[in-house]
Amino acid sequence: MISLNEHLISQRLAAAYRPGLQTTDGYARLLQGKNLICAAVLMPLVQIGADWHLLFTRRTERVDQHKGQVSFPGGACDPGETTPEQTALREAEEEIGLRPSDVRLLGRMNTLVTITGYQVAQVVGLIPWPYVFRVSTYEVERLFTMPLDWLARRENRWEFYRPDSGLPVLAYHPYDGELLWGATARMALDFLKVIGLADG
Repeated sequence: MISLNEHLISQRLAAAYRPGLQTTDGYARLLQGKNLICAAVLMPLVQIGADWHLLFTRRTERVDQHKGQVSFPGGACDPGETTPEQTALREAEEEIGLRPSDVRLLGRMNTLVTITGYQVAQVVGLIPWPYVFRVSTYEVERLFTMPLDWLARRENRWEFYRPDSGLPVLAYHPYDGELLWGATARMALDFLKVIGLADG
């Protein structure tokens, strides 16, 4: 296991970042000609003791899309927002009460296009821990973390195939009763690959 620190994470994010869209050939075929929706997420990193974790939310059943799914704080871009950081920080403040001034931005992952037609910018930020969150109970059912070393272990993840398209979907085995799968699982694994914790 490599010894992580925020400087190393920032360096590796900067080295791997390439402007433009990142998606599978299968997804590109399905999304051809579709107007993609601008969106951004904050991938909140926390250090708990000596261990690094990612912070996730589980969405409520009341939201319009992705009901009950595990996700990062985030959403669609608002008019007038000119950077993914603006969108990601605004959404994190609205959803979990995370003040933008409390986030130390470390960099971006490559943009991901989801099967649902979102063009998602991924912003990585370090947040203090412990932290007093103010959770929007309309949008967020639960807030929790997963350790990076657990997420990095190959035996904790698997793939299944979508019946509608035949395309593979990444999923993790349950952790603390939560199911991480789909685009959010892909984002987490891609991040682990960039910082050197998971194989390419």
